Amino acid sequence: MKIMQERFKINGLFIIMFLFTVVIVITVSVSISWATIRMSENFFIGKFSITNSKVMNQISDSLEAYHYSIVVSSNNILQSGTIKNVLTENQTNMEKMRSFYNMDQQIKYIKYNLDSYQTEIFLSGVNGVKYTTNRSYFPVNDEEFEKSIVMKNALNTPRKILYQSYQLKGNSEDQQVRNYLITSKALLDPLTKKIYGSMHFVIAENEFRQFYSNYTGMGSNVYFLNKNGVVLSSNEQSYIGKKQTEFLQYAQKLTETKEPYLIESFKGRDQIVLLSYLPSYDMYLINLVEKEQAVANLLDKKQLFLISLGIILIVVLIVFFISRLITKPLSRLVREISNASKSEFHRYVTVKGIYETREIGYAFNAMLDELHEYVDQLLIAQKQQRNAELEALQQQINPHFLYNTLTSIKFTVIQGNKKEAEEIINAFISLLQNTIGEVSELVSTKQELNNLKNYVLINQKRYGNRIHVHYFIDPLCTGYSIPKLILQPFVENAFFHAFNRKENGYINILIWKEDDCLICEVIDNGDGIEMCTSQELPNTKRNQHLFNGIGIKNVDERIQLLYGKPYGVNITGEKNKGTKVRITLPLIS
Repeated sequence: MKIMQERFKINGLFIIMFLFTVVIVITVSVSISWATIRMSENFFIGKFSITNSKVMNQISDSLEAYHYSIVVSSNNILQSGTIKNVLTENQTNMEKMRSFYNMDQQIKYIKYNLDSYQTEIFLSGVNGVKYTTNRSYFPVNDEEFEKSIVMKNALNTPRKILYQSYQLKGNSEDQQVRNYLITSKALLDPLTKKIYGSMHFVIAENEFRQFYSNYTGMGSNVYFLNKNGVVLSSNEQSYIGKKQTEFLQYAQKLTETKEPYLIESFKGRDQIVLLSYLPSYDMYLINLVEKEQAVANLLDKKQLFLISLGIILIVVLIVFFISRLITKPLSRLVREISNASKSEFHRYVTVKGIYETREIGYAFNAMLDELHEYVDQLLIAQKQQRNAELEALQQQINPHFLYNTLTSIKFTVIQGNKKEAEEIINAFISLLQNTIGEVSELVSTKQELNNLKNYVLINQKRYGNRIHVHYFIDPLCTGYSIPKLILQPFVENAFFHAFNRKENGYINILIWKEDDCLICEVIDNGDGIEMCTSQELPNTKRNQHLFNGIGIKNVDERIQLLYGKPYGVNITGEKNKGTKVRITLPLIS
């Protein structure tokens, strides 16, 4: 795995150039192929929609012819006085037989216009008389039909011809549901304006389907629906009698945009949607054609794919050899430069190849000479700088801290507390001796804790014992060496800034060994902070601090300068709950 990674690094330029070119070639090829297919499909669909629009017009013409036959037949029924008398008057049996015979003869003549459509007539009068031309064709229960929504709609809109669907359930022996399309109109007396009955032209849905059945199949479906979205007829019988809001949306879009067709998703597939509005019916005729079926034989996509693949392979091979020829000398130089870094820059690269490669080789070898000299000087300078900085910081006793401490001693003496004053003086002397007098960069954990305890004693004498400090130290860790003055800034920060809103609190000092690291923590239960990370450490420098310049941020920088990135300071806290400072150090005996 490492060998593969090394090869990738060395030949990175070649690989990137090659892959970039391959991606461009593939992208261009795919884009051109896709554009070709899309343009061909759009062109074909445009032509296809024109052809299907003509088909839709033919279906519409057939339906209009049927509607015209219905209108003629309904007018003949309205003009028949015999039919009116049968449906309105109460006659004797003899009169009824004579009237029914005359009406039957007239109905046969009227029905002549509908014979080619397999349509039957059903009449209902206000006197309760019911008449049908073929009871077996439409075996409806008269009472149920009288209460049906079909009858109610016809009587509520007497001046309009209505096209409605009606489902007739079979008997106990025949459970099959029969679907009918019924054309209804109220029988309205033109003089009195009174309704004396209703007429209904009944055609079975499977017969009505013959108007368009020749144009369905192979992914093409026709739906005849009203303005409420209810499907009255379709070659897909499962949709009959159901409301399809999608079809209404298609109709609305086509009406608003006036486009000849739409491409919409229906039943999980893209469909070509064509629409024809039938004003005589006040209904929509929608034709859905599966796009995939329509354009299936338009292009040989397999052949197009093979041609594109062949072109891509040829271009990729050419690009491979040209890119390799250009980048091989440079890759060899990169490999030698990489090996030079592994040998601590003591191995010079071989200068050969084309002019540009040789110039890079000369420049790299010259850089190695300068680098050796610079690194030696830098190491010496860094060591001197660290020692000088620590020594300078130790000499910068903050005068305010000095004044305040001496003032505390003065007032303690005045108050007569000589023993307490002696404790403060001893702690102050010990603190100065171990910070200013000792110039070494590292001290033992035990000595650092003694300095910290002296500092805490001075502050508690100055400000009272409202803040308690507790020490939890692993005895096995007191012999390890740590950088001087890494705990004091955090304890100092807790004393002066962590308890601004609290009267009392505690500070816990914890030191223990964890794996190969020495962990030091300073925890308080003070005001807390909302957010603080090792990348955003506060740069605290206050007048009351012990040393000028030794702040929290300075401690983190010193640790990382001494030991590297894995070590340093991490601060976490929560508002009103306290702050935790975690210092991670290497184990140094």
